[in-house]
Amino acid sequence: MAEKTLPPHEPSKVTVKGRAVRLRTIGIGILVVLAIWFIAANTGSVSIRLWIPTVTLPLWVVLTVTLLVGMVIGFFVARRRARR
Repeated sequence: MAEKTLPPHEPSKVTVKGRAVRLRTIGIGILVVLAIWFIAANTGSVSIRLWIPTVTLPLWVVLTVTLLVGMVIGFFVARRRARR
């Protein structure tokens, strides 16, 4: 029997101002805006215990560092999956 081959899957796109934009890009943009808003809204100071020392930092710094570390980890996980 002959195998049926499926056509390659195209990512979902939306036309914005005459340009085709992937829905994934729009979703990431919305998440970035929400993350920036959340970080900007939380400006108080917090104490964080790092094994031995206790550090007092503005909460926006802690959230920004956490976001950046999460993005780096996500980048490496996505890159590793793409290689498989």
